[in-house]
Amino acid sequence: MSRVTEQQILDALATVIEPESKKDIVSLGMVSGLIIKDGNVGFSLEINPAKADAFEPLRKLAEKTVHALPGVLSVSAILTAENQPGETKTPAAPQKPQPSPKPGPSGKIELDGIKHIIAIASGKGGVGKSTTAINIALSLAKKGLKIGLMDADIYGPSQPRMMGITGRPSSPDGKTLLPMERHGIKCMSVGFLVAEDTPMIWRGPMVQSALTQMLRDVVWGELDLLIVDMPPGTGDAQLTMAQQVPLDGAVIVSTPQDIALLDARKGLNMFRKVDVPVLGIIENMSVYICPECGHEAHIFGEHGARNEAKKLDCTFLGEMPLHIDIRTTSDEGEPIVVSSPEGEHAKRYADIADGVWSSLATSAKQAPTISME
Repeated sequence: MSRVTEQQILDALATVIEPESKKDIVSLGMVSGLIIKDGNVGFSLEINPAKADAFEPLRKLAEKTVHALPGVLSVSAILTAENQPGETKTPAAPQKPQPSPKPGPSGKIELDGIKHIIAIASGKGGVGKSTTAINIALSLAKKGLKIGLMDADIYGPSQPRMMGITGRPSSPDGKTLLPMERHGIKCMSVGFLVAEDTPMIWRGPMVQSALTQMLRDVVWGELDLLIVDMPPGTGDAQLTMAQQVPLDGAVIVSTPQDIALLDARKGLNMFRKVDVPVLGIIENMSVYICPECGHEAHIFGEHGARNEAKKLDCTFLGEMPLHIDIRTTSDEGEPIVVSSPEGEHAKRYADIADGVWSSLATSAKQAPTISME
């Protein structure tokens, strides 16, 4: 199969005419954020947010035009708002793609067949959130549950490496994507669509649109639980997920030291303010275990997250040590739960996963009921 180039895509988009100005969308500077990986193409069309509905046919035409190029397997175009002089960048109004999820009573996206959706979050980066999310997902899958895992960290996707997944998602119709699968987990990440060392230089509205499309345009099928591995912090991406996705709960991951707990507290309060139940707190890197002699050292402090959970009247889900085996197995794409299923670390993750599932089962929040037509 021939490989499509950036220039070929731009030449094709230069034939798409914006009706009002009668000029092509490339010369108008509307095309941005173009990414290409193994025949999968994504880009943004920057528009006036007040005219988002009027531009939906143009978005579809741009997708259709690029999809007709040899070597293109799938195309995803999103509408994002242009900057007016002296104005702040704002998201475009809701689009109306087909197939399209219908908003539920709360106005949030609903996804047919997914019983529960939870977020694994942290107030800051570097606390092992993605490692925790993946091992929890694998632990629940081992119990026979149907699990999906969405990597919502657009700027630093780690799921492909940690899950040991290579290749690209397939598209049955050029509009939707089938999730990648390994170890019984259905996975989706922007990292499947771009090279590992390619920076994602996207504005906030583009990130928000990409996140909603990874939910909306992925054929997740029937799932007992979709776990969303959130990006660190409490910015646009986090608010998009908390406000537009019917989350049944959130799990906070933190290390024991004070600075991490301060940021974890911010993350917890963000979810509470948008009425997302916090299912509990996990203390990661709770103790360093020397691989040579087994000596334990609390290099980040001791029981910080446990004590914080008590202060915040929140469930404490458990502790995970800082151990080289957890790190190396993640880097190698064989997480500790599957590479050493009978080991102590896998058992700890299993206990934490049980706690998450138990908290979710007893949560008063009703599970989402979604239809996609």
